[in-house]
Amino acid sequence: MSRGEHHRIHAHDRLQRNRLRIAQEAARLMSEHGIRDFHHAKLKAAERLGIVETQALPRNLEIEQALREHQRLFLANSQPAWLRQRREAAVEAMRFLAAFEPRLVGAVLEGTADAHSAVCLHVFSDNADEVGLYLRDHGVPVQIQTRRLRRNRGDQPEYPVLLFSAGELPFDVTVLPRDALRQAPLDRRADDRPMRRASLTQVEILLSEDETAQPTPPRVAASR
Repeated sequence: MSRGEHHRIHAHDRLQRNRLRIAQEAARLMSEHGIRDFHHAKLKAAERLGIVETQALPRNLEIEQALREHQRLFLANSQPAWLRQRREAAVEAMRFLAAFEPRLVGAVLEGTADAHSAVCLHVFSDNADEVGLYLRDHGVPVQIQTRRLRRNRGDQPEYPVLLFSAGELPFDVTVLPRDALRQAPLDRRADDRPMRRASLTQVEILLSEDETAQPTPPRVAASR
């Protein structure tokens, strides 16, 4: 083996080790500090580790896998309960919001929800104010923000987001037009593939699978 080839192999191995270190540190930060944004978590992890190589930044899916492993190793006695609590709350909220054809998205669907996680829903209405009015009419105080979601690689419109609490759990509800039911926004965590979403019936099935899969429901959720 030539000296140049040896250096290339050594550099590649170091890069892979650093990618793993960053992914594991990002997972720890997300789990312990409630950071929800994968990109922010990996930048903060790289800074904390003193790794400046941009090639060493892991993909979002690598961080998600590290987060699942962190939860399996360190939160096996608590994370499944946090996840189930939020899935049960999602079912109640989706029944309440049935007129807006809600879909569950995010960590509660993917199985990585923890004590910091909000229940994230997409609801659908061509009148963006209709959902907020419905909630207020039923005595639910709402804060309104906006969020950009990618419909395709060149289109990233802004949508209203309704934030509220129910049973001490935070909810994050994005209002999209009715035609967005046909095509989910692109998911930055999954290399811009369509975002995974679940209907009420699908979430109820997840809950029943959680019961069957005890005591390790996060692994069952991750395999779907």
